[in-house]
Amino acid sequence: MTDSRLWSYKDIAAHIKVQPDTVRSYRKHGLLPAPDHVESGKPYWYPDTIRVWVAGRPGNRARRD
Repeated sequence: MTDSRLWSYKDIAAHIKVQPDTVRSYRKHGLLPAPDHVESGKPYWYPDTIRVWVAGRPGNRARRD
């Protein structure tokens, strides 16, 4: 793992260029990986977890962000 900082919905949304509510919807519908960490009921993910998920998403246009 190259980056140990955890990402919130807002960070993931910025990475994939959508609104945070869209990311929440992805999780609600089982489209987002399980969180790597939960603190005070809030989910967080490692950047590498999200990068792998983005690379495997249907319709991925080989993003290189």
